[in-house]
Amino acid sequence: MNTPVNQTNPSSKRMLAALQGHVTDRPPFWFMRQAGRYLPEYREVRSQAGNFLDLCYNSSLATEVTLQPIRRFGMDAAILFADILLVCDALGQDLSYQEGEGPVLDAIRSAEDLTKLNTNNCDATLAPVYDTVSRLSQDLPKETTLIGFAGAPWTVAAYMVEGRGSKDFAEPRLFALRDPDGFQQLIDILVEVTTEYLSKQVQAGAEAVQLFDSWSGQVPAAGFEAWCVEPVRKITAALKEKHPGLPVIGFPRGAGPQLTTYMAKTGVDAVSLDQSMPVDWVAQYVQPTGTVQGNLDPLAVVAGGDAMIDQARGIVEALHTGPFVFNLGHGLVPQTPPDHVEALSTWLREGAQ
Repeated sequence: MNTPVNQTNPSSKRMLAALQGHVTDRPPFWFMRQAGRYLPEYREVRSQAGNFLDLCYNSSLATEVTLQPIRRFGMDAAILFADILLVCDALGQDLSYQEGEGPVLDAIRSAEDLTKLNTNNCDATLAPVYDTVSRLSQDLPKETTLIGFAGAPWTVAAYMVEGRGSKDFAEPRLFALRDPDGFQQLIDILVEVTTEYLSKQVQAGAEAVQLFDSWSGQVPAAGFEAWCVEPVRKITAALKEKHPGLPVIGFPRGAGPQLTTYMAKTGVDAVSLDQSMPVDWVAQYVQPTGTVQGNLDPLAVVAGGDAMIDQARGIVEALHTGPFVFNLGHGLVPQTPPDHVEALSTWLREGAQ
């Protein structure tokens, strides 16, 4: 059996206790993209907001959609409704969301292009996000943990340089290879801005934070420590200096066996696992050094029924004897039936022993 990595008294909140390294009476759970298009009440609010950025920057509506899945399903944690690319908008990079295409940005392709960025307006642009966090800290049930979040520097930089989503993010990879000093300047800007962004979320009431490195799997092994590990290490160290005891979750999606390096060197308290990670390997090589979070295939929730519960049971059986938070390997998808989310939530509360 694994033992907790932290012997301090556990928080009364299951989610925070698990992030402190304690084994809880049942696994705490939440789901990435638990507030989203699969919920009819979300779609109704989304239709009122205008465009997607307007929804993110409307504190009242962003609070409402964050609370919706908590009311319905009673997760142990709520995650702030926002987007990882808000920092790009705050830096002055032109950002829009095209229907059916996702984010579109005015691409940065060289060190000279970095002069277009301006860190002076970040606080004003992101102020509505902090207001949302503050509202949530007041409105959430007392047993529910509030998670703030941001994109990790590599993933945010990947979008900034590519200018949109991509299967391989060739442009940022080429930028990093051709001009590592110039690319480092961009990463340094993002480390500074992201640290401040997360710190102000904590000041507003966030009790833990997660760094989403959604495209870390696109970084060649030779660059993983420079572009995925070191920026997160700097952010984590700065946050913990400002906010002692703050739990930090890292999600280096697609990192594979480099997850052990990530856990050892970034200083995060927990790692979130994508669905490709074998849980028996994780239990042996990762969980003894910290909390693990994951990693049900989101399509299993679309399928529902025995397939969903059987996969969930396998994850719980492999990981429940160590510090563990149940989650998905990525976010809930729009075609997910809400009844399946309800069935999974009920099983996790009542049957995941």
